[in-house]
Amino acid sequence: MIAIRAFCAALALCAAAAAATPLAAQDYPNRPVKIIVPFPAGGTADAVPRLIGDWLSKKWGQPVVIENPTGAAGNIGSEQAYRADPDGYTLLSAPPPPLVINQNLYKNLKFDASKFEPIIIMAQVPNGVIVNPARVSARTLPEFIAYLKANPGKVTSATQGNGTTSHLTSEMLQLMAGVKVQHVPYRGTAPALQDLVAGNVDFMCDNLGVSLPLVQDGKLRLLAVATAKPMASLPDVPTVASTLPGFESVAWYAVVAPPGTPKEITRKINADINEALRDPSIQERLKKLSAEVVGGSTEETAKYLRDDVARWKRVIDDANVKIGG
Repeated sequence: MIAIRAFCAALALCAAAAAATPLAAQDYPNRPVKIIVPFPAGGTADAVPRLIGDWLSKKWGQPVVIENPTGAAGNIGSEQAYRADPDGYTLLSAPPPPLVINQNLYKNLKFDASKFEPIIIMAQVPNGVIVNPARVSARTLPEFIAYLKANPGKVTSATQGNGTTSHLTSEMLQLMAGVKVQHVPYRGTAPALQDLVAGNVDFMCDNLGVSLPLVQDGKLRLLAVATAKPMASLPDVPTVASTLPGFESVAWYAVVAPPGTPKEITRKINADINEALRDPSIQERLKKLSAEVVGGSTEETAKYLRDDVARWKRVIDDANVKIGG
C-alpha cells in the first residue's frame, strides 16, 4: 500500500511538472522583461529592439527594459544573457557577431552561442559598398573592382572593427573579386563613417541603416547593395551579386533566450514579436531605418542562424582572419 501511495505521489509530481511549463507560458510575462543589447545605444542594433520592446510592453502590460552592457564585440553582454535564469525574463537581442561570427574568431569565449534558444530574426538591414566620391571616381562596382585591381593594397577599407560584419564583408569582396585592400579598423560605425566622409579612407562595406542618409545627402556614393535581389526601396541600385554571383551580406537583429528556456515561452515571445512585425506602424518605422522585416518561426530562426554561421566561417577560414582572446 505504501509503495502504491509513493508511486501515485511520484506520478502526481511528474504531472504537475509537465503542466507547470505551459502554465508558466500562459501567465508570461507577469513582471518586467529585460532585453540585453550588447552594443551601444544609438545604432540600429539598439534601435530595432527598442522599437519592438516598446510595442511588446504595451501588449504585455509589463515594462520591457533595454540594457546595453558593451564590449568585446558583443561578447560581454551576450555572456550575461547566456548565464541569466532561463525563464524568459532576460533575453538577448544582437546582430551577427556574438551569435554567428565570434565563435569562429575568439578562442576563449565564455558562452556557447549555439546553445541559445532561438526566438526570431526581427529585421535585416542590407550592407552596401560605399565610397567617398572625392577619393574614388568609380560609379559602378565593376569600375571599382577594376580600380582595386590596378591599385593592389593601396585602397583603404574602413570597418567597424576587427571581426565585425563590415570587416568580413570587405574580406568576402576581396576573395570573390580577386583584389586586395588595406584594412583600417575603427571602434564602431560612427568613427569609421566620419573618416570616410572626411576623405581619410576610401570605401566601406556598411549597413545602410546608418550610411544611407549620407548617400542621399551626396556625401558618399553607394555602388551596390549586398542583398540577394535588388531592394524595392532602391530599385536603381544594383546588387553586388549581379557582378559577383552568390555574394550576400546583411546585418540582422535577432532575439534569443538563455539555454534551457522552455519552448512554450520562446514560442509565445516569437508569436508576439511576429504580431508586432505585422503592425503597419512598426513596418513604417523599420523602413526609416532601411530595415526589412524578417520574422518567421523559431525553427526558421534556428536555420537562419546555422546558415549564417556556415557563411561567415567560410569567409573567416578563406581570408585567414585572426583575432586573439
